[in-house]
Amino acid sequence: MMPANTVDELTGIAGFAARGIDALGEWGVGLFTFAETIIPPIPSEVILPLAGFLTKQGTMSLVLVFVTSTLGAYAGALLLYWLGARLGLERAIRGLSKLPLMDREDFEKAADWFQRHGKSAVFFGRFLPGVRSLISLPAGAEKMNLATFSVFTIAGSGLWNALLIGLGVLLGAQYHLIEEYSKYLNYAVYAALATAIAWVCVRAYRRQRERVGQNER
Repeated sequence: MMPANTVDELTGIAGFAARGIDALGEWGVGLFTFAETIIPPIPSEVILPLAGFLTKQGTMSLVLVFVTSTLGAYAGALLLYWLGARLGLERAIRGLSKLPLMDREDFEKAADWFQRHGKSAVFFGRFLPGVRSLISLPAGAEKMNLATFSVFTIAGSGLWNALLIGLGVLLGAQYHLIEEYSKYLNYAVYAALATAIAWVCVRAYRRQRERVGQNER
C-alpha cells in the first residue's frame, strides 16, 4: 500500500505541479493539455506522468485522466484547425507568431511537415515536439476533412497521452523512487525554462535588429 503523503515527497516544480493537479482533479488535467496544445506553457511530458502517478495513489481516476487529457488536446487542436480554416495559413501564422514563446519558424515547420506527409502528419505529428501543437493549423487551412482530422487527432493524442500517463502509473508503483524522480524532473524543468527564456530573448533581439535594419533602408 502506498503512503498517504507520497505527493508531499515531491519537491520543487514537480511537487508544485503535482499538488496543483491533485487540487484541480481530472478536469484540471484536461485544461492543462488544452492550454499546452495551443501555447505550450507546461509540456505534457511533465503534467501527464504526474497525473498518472496520482491515479496510482488513488486520488484520481485513471480512465477519467486519459479521457479528459485527450479531450483537452482535441479541443485545442480543433481551435487551431478552425483558425487555419477561418483565417488562412498566412494570416493565422502572422497573428499567432506574435504570441510569447512562438515564432513564425515554428508554424512554418508544422506547415512543411503537413505538406510533405499529408493527412498522416496529423497522427504522427502528435509525437513530435514543435509539430505536435501546431500541425492543426495547416490542416485547417488546407480544409482537411474534419471527420478524418478528428479521428487522426484523437488517435494520435490518445496514444501519446496513454504512454505518458502509463509512465506515471509505473512510477506510482515504485513510490520509493519518488524523491529521486522529483530531483531529476526538477532539473529537466529548470533547464527547459532557462532554454525557453533564453530563446525568447534571442528572438526579441533578432526582431529588434530586423526592425532597425528595415528603418535604416
